[in-house]
Amino acid sequence: MSAEKKKGFGSIEVVCGCMFSGKTTELIRRIEVCQHAGQKVQVFNSSKDKRYAVRAIATHDLKTIDAVHVGKAEEILALLKKDTDVVALDEVNFFGRDISTVALKIAGLGKRVICCGLDLDYQAVPFESTARLLAVADNVTKLSARCTRCGKPATRTQRLVDVKTRIYVGGAEDYEARCADCFRP
Repeated sequence: MSAEKKKGFGSIEVVCGCMFSGKTTELIRRIEVCQHAGQKVQVFNSSKDKRYAVRAIATHDLKTIDAVHVGKAEEILALLKKDTDVVALDEVNFFGRDISTVALKIAGLGKRVICCGLDLDYQAVPFESTARLLAVADNVTKLSARCTRCGKPATRTQRLVDVKTRIYVGGAEDYEARCADCFRP
């Protein structure tokens, strides 16, 4: 056995919910807690998300934290630094199903992986990428917003624009948080 202590398996956390539920706000909060504890954190986002920043993740109220944007999940592995303690992944719903494999590989290196994204699309169909992460996660936090129609807890994302593609990156002018009763797929 070498003198170097073997690191154990890390962990995978998932923060999910509908739009405007505070997912990225929670992710940034967790990142800042890690940074204040002296941990080295790498933050990644999908290159599809260009709403508020191209070298950061951003909340809808424009709180940002630096991030690297990647096109495919496996690019994260090539960019991972050996001394990184925590890997934060925003907008995991924009990645393919292989994001769960990437998260498991990173956790296998003894790192904490915090994943954040939508659980359901605009028709209330689960995103496979997020669903697969939920299945392998050690910890899941599901957030809700407030329904813009009635004020009840919202778990759905109502698309307001007539766009039929599953992935359509938008903000408050394109989407609303809705409860199951007020949601119209």
